[in-house]
This record gives sequence, structure tokens and C-alpha cells, in this order.
Amino acid sequence: MNTSTLRLLADVRSAKAGGEQVMAARQRARLSELVAWARTRSPYHQHLYRKLPATVADLDLLPPTSKRELMAAFDDWVTDRAVTLAQARAFADDPARIGQPFAGRYTLSTTSGTTGTHGIFLQDARATAVTSAMLARMLVGWLSVRDVARIARGGARMALVIPEGGHFASTVAAARLRGRSRVAAFSVHQPLADLVAALNAFRPAVLAPYASIGALLAGEAEAGRLHINPALVMLTAEGLPVGEYARITAALGAKVRTSYACNECPFLSYGCSQSWMHLNADWAILEPVDEQYRPVAPGEPSHTVLLTNLANHVQPILRYDLGDSVLLRPDPCPCGNPGPAVRVQGRAADLLTFPGPGPAGEQAPVTLAPLPLATLLEAVPDLELFQIVHTAPTVLRIRLHPAPGSDHETLWRQVEARMRDLLFRHGLGHVRVERGSEPIQHSAGGKVRAVIPLPATGMGPAGSGRP
Repeated sequence: MNTSTLRLLADVRSAKAGGEQVMAARQRARLSELVAWARTRSPYHQHLYRKLPATVADLDLLPPTSKRELMAAFDDWVTDRAVTLAQARAFADDPARIGQPFAGRYTLSTTSGTTGTHGIFLQDARATAVTSAMLARMLVGWLSVRDVARIARGGARMALVIPEGGHFASTVAAARLRGRSRVAAFSVHQPLADLVAALNAFRPAVLAPYASIGALLAGEAEAGRLHINPALVMLTAEGLPVGEYARITAALGAKVRTSYACNECPFLSYGCSQSWMHLNADWAILEPVDEQYRPVAPGEPSHTVLLTNLANHVQPILRYDLGDSVLLRPDPCPCGNPGPAVRVQGRAADLLTFPGPGPAGEQAPVTLAPLPLATLLEAVPDLELFQIVHTAPTVLRIRLHPAPGSDHETLWRQVEARMRDLLFRHGLGHVRVERGSEPIQHSAGGKVRAVIPLPATGMGPAGSGRP
């Protein structure tokens, strides 16, 4: 652990001990520093803020930004003049470089194009150190002395269940931990039975899957097939119905916690025992707003939310439209944490269930979580946007939006081959993969639902445009 991280850990402790006033003071000072840095080092922000006062103390004066705008101006947005979008894309297209430093000094990760724009995000050394310090704060808040002792008795083994092939935040983190004997990564794309067997052999004390995979693993434990005894289950990526957390706790015999974060701010929040997400307000600002970017009252769901990351200087994230609908808690959280707490709307995972192949094969239905399907296609070069629609019990229809100048037929062959391979590995070779010619459907807020399941009635899914 370097000196910078140790200083940050000390700052984290003193900020928490000082309460909300100390947190707010740190937030104001860091915001002022970040705005000044962006105005002098980022040509994009220099132009965006050209009419603002020399000193900006009011966050509302800063115009909102979006992923589409920032990615379109990537070379002017970044504050390192030696970094270009062409370099970043070439790095992101190379799976052999997952987890390696980009340009020798930055952590690079990518996001899906849920609004039609893929994101490439860089973290500098300070942002990485803040992420580590916030992880320590999170674990201190989650784990009792008894929990720590239980993890130690379990060999302190940690299982990460992650996607393959892309520079996703979880994949990058796993690559950097590769080689540690107590940490193992397991592919989210493998058949559930294989994942269960691998986890049974590894016997993790800490399990970190996507939330939807955690729900599937809880079902395997209830069925008597998964035999692990983790002390802590850390769920990521999606939300679940509140009752699902209690089910996972009971099935796995573990403390279950989750967090709300993103590539733009990996340390944004951490979950509590009441299933609320508490913001790390000394290093991040989250503003629930309506369609006109006006503040939304606590207790009311927002149209979107504006994010400010106070730690990262190489890619300033200032009043960035994250696209999520959140609800800010209007009263103190019963968990005892006095800081701001939110719940995220619309991140719940929808599972896809397929029938077995018929009398000659396996009869049991097979259930897939949506994120393994989505991350499989997110790693395809030149695919800007896609939508996977479960249109019939044994049919998946895939809508594509290729990048300009790409070969559409070659792109489709890559997509089809990846999807068929995944289905075959799960015993779903009888499921048909169709190429959709209709346009990708967007929500009223402009986002794309990457995976649309078949409704329980078996009729065409919402937004499918098909019977």
C-alpha cells in the first residue's frame, strides 16, 4: 500500500468521524479544485465554461454533460494532451491488454452503449487510490469482527464471477488480481452447472457475482447442488427485488451486500443492511433531477441523475447525465449512517428461461441471466448498439446498430457465432438466433434495454414489434 493510499485512508476516517459538515466542506473544496483543473487542462471544459465566473462555488452554474457529448469530444475532454481516442480504442479492442495500464499510467474500462454511445473511461492514479480507500470504508462498514474471523477461517478465498473478453470494470479488476492464490475468477458465460461445480471445488469465503447470477446461485443452493459457505456475498451491476436479498442470505448463509457504482465513478456508493445505497459524499456528488435538469425532491423518483466524480482529473466528470432514475431517501436511514442514501430504479435484472430440447434431450428449463448475454456482444468490435429480444420460447432476435463504415455481414456473423456458442455451452443448441431488421427501440428517456425477456404469458415481449 503506497503513501498516497495511506493518506487517503486517514482522510476517509477523519471525514467520517467529522460528520456531514466535514464531508460537505471536503466536497466543496474538491469541487472547486476540479473545476479549476478542468478549465485550464481540458479544452472541452474551457469552452463549455467560458462564460462562467472565474470562481464557481455553485454546482448549478455548471451545464450538464452527457456520454455522447464527451465521447464525441474525447481528445479535447481528457486533460492529458498525449492521450487520444484512437489510442484508447485500439487498446480497448485488444483483449490481451485487459488489466494493463493504458499509456503506462491509467486504468481503462469500457461501458455499453445503452444510449447509442460506447464509453471509454480512464482513471488516474489518485482516482484509483480513492477507489481503494472507498473499498476499505465499505468493508469496514459491512464486516463485523465475527465476519472477518469467519472469512479467515474460510481461507480468505474470494471468487469473482465476471464476463470474458472485454475491458469491463470487473474484468479489469480481476486481471489485476490474477496470480493471487486466494482470488479466483470464474466466467459468467459458462453453464450454470459448471459454475456450481467450480465454486464447490474452490469453496470461497467471499463471493462476488452479478446480482442476477447471485439469485441463480441461491436457487442452486436451495436445490442442494451448490455447497459453499461464504461469509460475504457482494452483488454488483444490477438491482434485485428487495425480497431477493433475504432469499440469497438464507440460501447461502451469508451476509449479502450490494453497491451502486459505474465506470464513471467506481466508488460512488455502498449498500447497507436496509438495502439503501449510501453515497461517498466526500468524493462524489449525485443530483436527482427531472427532464429539465431541475432538482427533484427527496422521496420522489428522478428522471435521471447528474454525477460529479471529485477524484478523477484525467477525464473530468462534472454534472454528467448518468441516465439512471434514483430515489433520494427523505429521512434518516435506520442503519444509522447519516449520509445521503438512494435507491436505484430500473436496474433490475430480467431472467430468460428456455425449455429443454425435447423428449430426446434434457427436459429441465434452462435460465440465463441477461448480463452474460449483453457482455458477450459488448466485446464485439464495431458494434455500437444491440438489443436481444426473447420473441418466442426458443427464439432470440438480435437487433444491431453497426458502427459507420463497418462490414454489416461480417459483424452479424461474429454476433451470431458468439451467441450460438454461448447457447450451445448451456445446452440450448435448439434455440434459434434471428437477425432483426427492425430498428432498436429506445425508452422515453433515450436508453436501450439490452435484453428483453419473454413475458410469462409467452406472448411477444414488450417492444418486440412481433406477435
